[in-house]
Parts: sequence; C-alpha cells; structure tokens
Amino acid sequence: MNIFKVGEVIDIGIEKEKKRRDFYGMAAKNFAENVELRDLFTELRDWEDGHIRKFTEIREGVKDRTVESYPGELSGYMQVLVDDRLYGEVTPESFKENVASPADAIEYGISFEKDAILFFSELVPYIGATNTEAIRALIAEEKEHLVYLSEMKKKL
Repeated sequence: MNIFKVGEVIDIGIEKEKKRRDFYGMAAKNFAENVELRDLFTELRDWEDGHIRKFTEIREGVKDRTVESYPGELSGYMQVLVDDRLYGEVTPESFKENVASPADAIEYGISFEKDAILFFSELVPYIGATNTEAIRALIAEEKEHLVYLSEMKKKL
C-alpha cells in the first residue's frame, strides 16, 4: 500500500503545474503566427509559473503528515488524481503529434485546467487552515484560466 503524505501530494501538484507551464510554452511557440493564441498561451504559461512559486511556498509551510479516516484513504484517492495519462500524452517529444491544431491545444488546456481545479479542491481538507485561503485563490485562478480557454475555443 502506498501512503502519501500531504507534502508528497503537494510535490505532485507542483510537478503538474510545471507540466502545464511547459505545455503552454510549447503552444505559444507552436502557434506564434496567431497573435491572440500566442498571447493567451504565453499568459497562461506565466500564470502557471506564478502558481509554481505559490505552491512551493505552501509546500514549505505544510507539515508532512497523513490525514485519513482509514489507512490508505488518501493514497488511493490521490493516486487516481495523479495517475493521469493526460500529462504523459503531451511531452516535448510528442507535442506536434498530439497537438496538431490550435483547437487541440485549447482542448488540452481545458483538460489541464479542469484537472488543476479538481486536484486543488481535493487537497483543501488535508493542508490545514493556514494554507486553505492560498489554495482557494489558486482554484479561483485556474477557473479564470478555464474561462479564457473556453472563450478562445468559441472564437475558433
């Protein structure tokens, strides 16, 4: 049985943020001819970079403890959240294969943002009162990203 500690789960969240940042950077570069898309993906990349810094601060303030109502509860549930093939599909090596069009990039972005919202929301009960507001602020920002991507999808 894998037992996740809160700090380890936050570390996974940081890695997901890095992958989202890298994805948006690749999308900005790949679709640079469309100024509106390039600007959106560049902004999203920069916002994700800011999230990495915020999440790292949260990580530094969290005691590494496991909070479960029964052994394995957190590890089983968080394993489902972190074992997401979405992040494995879009690597620098496979970007052009998986993201052939701006519409593909927007769909991946929407999926990434939904994943972030779910991940952060599920983390709230385990991080302690001190960091709850910071996580809620990150959730609100991810929702904002989702709206921007959805608006761009309508334009396409």
